Amino acid sequence: MPIEVLDNETTDQRLNQLTQALGNGMFVHVRNMLQDMAASDIAFILESSPPRTRQVLWQLIDQEHTGEILDELGEELKDSLITQMSPERVAKAAANMDTDDLAYILRSLPDSVYKQVLQSMTKQDRVRVEQALSYPDDTAGSLMNTDTVTLRPDVNIDVILRYLRIRGELPDATDMLYVVDKHDRVLGGVRIADLLTCNPDASVREIMISDLEGIPVGMSDSEVAQLFERHDWVSAPVIDDNNKLLGRITIDDVVDVIREDAEHSMMGMAGMDDDTDTFGPVLKSTFRRSLWLTVNLFAALLAASVSNMFEGTLEQFATIAILMTIVPSMGGVAGNQTLALVIRGIALGQIGQSNSRWLIGKELAIGFLNGLLWSVLVFGAVWAWKGDIALGALIGGAMLINMTVAGLAGASIPLILKKMNIDPALAGGMVLTTVTDVIGLFAFLGLATVFLMH
Repeated sequence: MPIEVLDNETTDQRLNQLTQALGNGMFVHVRNMLQDMAASDIAFILESSPPRTRQVLWQLIDQEHTGEILDELGEELKDSLITQMSPERVAKAAANMDTDDLAYILRSLPDSVYKQVLQSMTKQDRVRVEQALSYPDDTAGSLMNTDTVTLRPDVNIDVILRYLRIRGELPDATDMLYVVDKHDRVLGGVRIADLLTCNPDASVREIMISDLEGIPVGMSDSEVAQLFERHDWVSAPVIDDNNKLLGRITIDDVVDVIREDAEHSMMGMAGMDDDTDTFGPVLKSTFRRSLWLTVNLFAALLAASVSNMFEGTLEQFATIAILMTIVPSMGGVAGNQTLALVIRGIALGQIGQSNSRWLIGKELAIGFLNGLLWSVLVFGAVWAWKGDIALGALIGGAMLINMTVAGLAGASIPLILKKMNIDPALAGGMVLTTVTDVIGLFAFLGLATVFLMH
């Protein structure tokens, strides 16, 4: 039976149909609907369903497709479903999974379940597991698959073509076959397009690409993604320190890395994990968010303490209390613009020791010029609004100070956090907000105290 691939609108309609069918107790009908859907669409529906509905759907899914569906799920939901599966079912799902996905699932299992799953596997699958788990997470080794097709340089193309016809199929996303010597050291690669269009009497050596770039097995997955993006690769060989072929990384795995990095940056700005389940349990979600809210509370109390230092000034000048939020707000916006730019540069590998000082100097200059521009505009607006030239000058001066500091902080904070092995996407926004709030309030209220009170 052909598998139906759904677009977003159709998937949403199918989700409504499944929910209604479950509510009416039509479980056989739901099972048949799930069998006609692609694994990615089933995963999307599971992630879009409340906990009770997804538990019923998971029980109705054909066990033969469990591994394919697990591949498509987010980490939190994947972990939740795996812990509910029997070791035998996990082992059965693992038999049809790629090496990198298999390694991830087994790393997430408790030790007792992990051992039971290994015992339930065949010897061949057990060897795959041990090899996959020998590489650290978030490295090229954890991304790679071992399903490679290799060639020897002295073989004729006609022989290769006959071998491929006998083989019958190639691994997914195969755009190149790798040429190795008798010790499995990479000598080059042959594009499938060249293989099909060249002279059959030619040898592999004559048509192979000899300057093929390999990916070190210990390279981080973010660096791997950058190489794929830069060179427009579909696949690339993974090698060890001796240039021995270990496996290959394909574009579908790299797309997952890019998507996870993007989600991590986006969710990190709000202090949340990128694998957070949208329909996760209430108590678990509450606890996770409370941790970050606690950190933000202390940052807010620090800013409030600055206002408390100038309580006398605020009591005498009510107008200051009305205008005091403008300076921190403008500094926060300016700083976040710089912060986002620098975090993106770090993620793309564009920022290093050689250019970080220049970048900080540039953002400091931009902050000063923006501060100068907006301080003049705000000075004019406050003077026209309140008819007080001194008050306008004070808020303009405070804005110049805060926006200059915001430019410096927005560029330097992510670089400092990176050196401290703290994720800039996760902590950078909170630290920057604290800096701009404290400096903005201190500059405005301090200047008001000095010039208006005395």
